[in-house]
Amino acid sequence: MVPIRILVVDDHLVVREGLSSILNYEPDMTVVAEAGDGQQAVRLYRAHRPAVTLMDLRLPKLSGIEATAAIRSRFPEARVIMLTSFDDEEDIYRALESGVRAYLLKSVSREELLSTVRTVAAGGYRISPFVAERLAQRIQTSTLTNRELDVLRRIVAGASNKQIAAALGISEATVKTHVGSILSKMSVPDRTGAAIAAIRRGIVQPA
Repeated sequence: MVPIRILVVDDHLVVREGLSSILNYEPDMTVVAEAGDGQQAVRLYRAHRPAVTLMDLRLPKLSGIEATAAIRSRFPEARVIMLTSFDDEEDIYRALESGVRAYLLKSVSREELLSTVRTVAAGGYRISPFVAERLAQRIQTSTLTNRELDVLRRIVAGASNKQIAAALGISEATVKTHVGSILSKMSVPDRTGAAIAAIRRGIVQPA
């Protein structure tokens, strides 16, 4: 049996060592290299051409998404699994858009991690129900119009309908219409829920 050759990318040494220990324990897997930042990940991929890369999302120098895109621009056959602590809809969407074949949280079980590595190494994809739900929420939110996004940003900033109307040069009645549409599209009950969801999903960055 030819073992699955794996590149582990994470900026925390303890995490890299832990993952490598888990993976190297399996007779059908071997870690060929470890990288601590995105640029190093790209260099080591070129040097080792692993069958699977376990990529963290938040990395120095290049993010996991940027590193994945850089690798796949030259090696479109590259098989990358995003392994991260972040579960924002926008992060998941951008990661899949960059070409990753699976998106796992670091709370994943050992069994699911190993199963995903084997699935991806065999050419498959792994989209968990959790990731599918997050993507559905992101797609739903993506239907917000530019004007609704303007209103949502001001809701997150704590502005009232009157303040939003003055800032955007529209009537309060129009603002109320936009707010109602935002709540419906985001499936939240009120302005507070919209603000929390916008921040959690990565749609709006808090000031």
